[in-house]
Amino acid sequence: MLTKRYMYLEVRLAMLFILVKCKVQIKTWKSMCFILLKGSSALSLEELTLTPTLPMAVGSWQPNSEGIQSYRTMGCTSSKPSGKIKARNTSHIANKKAAPQRIDSISETCVTTFGGVSVRYAYLSQRGYYPDDAYKANQDSYSVTHNFSGRKSDAFFGVYDGHGRDGDKCSQFARDHLPPMTAKIVDKVMMDRENAASNDANNDGDDNVAVDLSKDVLQNAITKAHVECNKKMHACQDLDDSLSGTTSISLYLHGNTNKITVSNVGDSRAVIGRSTASADKEGSSSTTSSSTLKAFALSRDQTPYRRDERIRCKKQGARVLSLDQIEGLEPINEDEDEGDEDGGMELGEEIDEGGDPPRIWSPHGDYPGTAFTRSLGDAIAEELGVYAEPEMLSRELTKEDKIIVLASDGVFEFLTNQSVIDICAKFSDPLEACRAVVAESYELWLQYEMRTDDITMICIFVDDVGTPKSSSKDLEVAASMSSAGEQDDALISNTARPVRSSMSTEKSRAIEMAKKKMGLRSVRDVTQFEEEDFDLESLYTEKTDEEKASISEAIRASVMFQNITDDQRELIYKVMEPMPVKEGQWVIKQGTVGDRFYIVDEGRFEVRIVPENQKDEDGTGGNCVHVYEGSRENHSHPSFGELALMYSAPRAASIISQTDGLLWALHRYAFKKVIAEQRQSL
Repeated sequence: MLTKRYMYLEVRLAMLFILVKCKVQIKTWKSMCFILLKGSSALSLEELTLTPTLPMAVGSWQPNSEGIQSYRTMGCTSSKPSGKIKARNTSHIANKKAAPQRIDSISETCVTTFGGVSVRYAYLSQRGYYPDDAYKANQDSYSVTHNFSGRKSDAFFGVYDGHGRDGDKCSQFARDHLPPMTAKIVDKVMMDRENAASNDANNDGDDNVAVDLSKDVLQNAITKAHVECNKKMHACQDLDDSLSGTTSISLYLHGNTNKITVSNVGDSRAVIGRSTASADKEGSSSTTSSSTLKAFALSRDQTPYRRDERIRCKKQGARVLSLDQIEGLEPINEDEDEGDEDGGMELGEEIDEGGDPPRIWSPHGDYPGTAFTRSLGDAIAEELGVYAEPEMLSRELTKEDKIIVLASDGVFEFLTNQSVIDICAKFSDPLEACRAVVAESYELWLQYEMRTDDITMICIFVDDVGTPKSSSKDLEVAASMSSAGEQDDALISNTARPVRSSMSTEKSRAIEMAKKKMGLRSVRDVTQFEEEDFDLESLYTEKTDEEKASISEAIRASVMFQNITDDQRELIYKVMEPMPVKEGQWVIKQGTVGDRFYIVDEGRFEVRIVPENQKDEDGTGGNCVHVYEGSRENHSHPSFGELALMYSAPRAASIISQTDGLLWALHRYAFKKVIAEQRQSL
């Protein structure tokens, strides 16, 4: 359940949405926005007197077919089958009797070659869990386009993360329009250059000269496509993007020259895993990691955490505040960004830990509240500097480049770039990598939040990078670009927003309320005496190397185990209790107090939640919101119940086994003693 302040923000934005939909005259609705949104009291719908102008045009919007490619797959709506990829109908279901599809993915990994670049890729999108809206549509979309701009050597990959009331429509609009618009503009520029080259007296009569666009020319064309797509979205009569929009992260692959151009609008992200001789892995604590890849960012999140973005929006009149600051719970430092535009504080580690990021607000009221500084759509926020021009990076792929990930921000809320690459590197199939990363992200959301975000990911395994098929003109362009290593180092120095490692304020409050209802005392009161008498050695069991590997894989990405030593890891192996389970067995019951963290070694387990203020009438445990699947063969070992290692609290969900299986269980007291004993020995 959302806290009152989030519900209040939703009500205010909904009322503003009604004003915009009714097309109240500009002077009237601006003043009404000020009255409606500036203070802590909201007007009721009955108090509003709307004077609509002409009604919106009636009729369904039809996508522009110009530039549609011959091989294309699109996610989270209906699409036509093409090539090896089977299209899926995941149209959002209005009928409340059936929930929308939970997971949408490619049926099997696609193996293909673009020019000199051989790749295998897969994609997966999982609808989020919202306790107050069990049937909320997946607002993420994705697209993969072969034969991009009519060239077999080119491809376009994109992930779009919608937000707001019409967020699903906005992301689908970007998915349907941005690739063909980009192709059309790039194709025109390319044709002009090829015509000029074929007429060049110095080409020795060769009419088939392959001309590659320079970095600046290509990036200008892509920027133009984003801006034009944004304008079309504003004009579209089938959606309202006043308070809705979408992020976009895309990769344009030009296989003949082995080059990629990454374009980013918002806070979705692109990451590349590169083979290095030795690398200090960001976010990775395991010295026995199977991954030899180091993660490099191909994009920078455009959020108010970034000082340059914050200053840019403030110059457009925006206020940058968290919800706590809006409500007066946190101080506001008006001078924090003044006098030093080249450096200074990056906002947010303390704010971010509570799930309360800095947001963009109008000077006239508490709207629109976007947690990003660029997007497609968001017409009202656009007046405050939230525009659609992308930041881009162009580089040449090398044989050291092994894995590329495009993903919505739901992946990176709790996982570092390195953690994502580490997980992917454990698999030989990018589809399995997608499943593992999305599952891990979803599980962390369930642990630390009352809800989960929609999570979408495209994973590309780069199998081979051949010699570029470039003309002399191409080589001149390539030589003028900075090297791949220099580009990566520049991006690495600009860190992304901090990764969260604790519960949101919202979930902390919910747990405290649940404790009070159950009559629980503080954690110390409950465990003080029992913990002192806890016999750690009584749990010792020797584990095989295979069992240790399974446990190690499971805890690698967990925040609780990131700073443990090798000795502590060995002790944790010893005190992990094997727990065989039978089909239908309830491992955890929602509302009961938990004291163990679990790792799935083998088996399938459903996560079920009974919404607040409702009863489990049929005894099934409520709605199924997630499924944990463990398999030694697939190196898949999800975990759950991590928060029980920190304190005693009621379980937020029930876990029910759907098959016979095996769990590893770690008791909170055992974990605390392992950490404490090792500290004492130092």
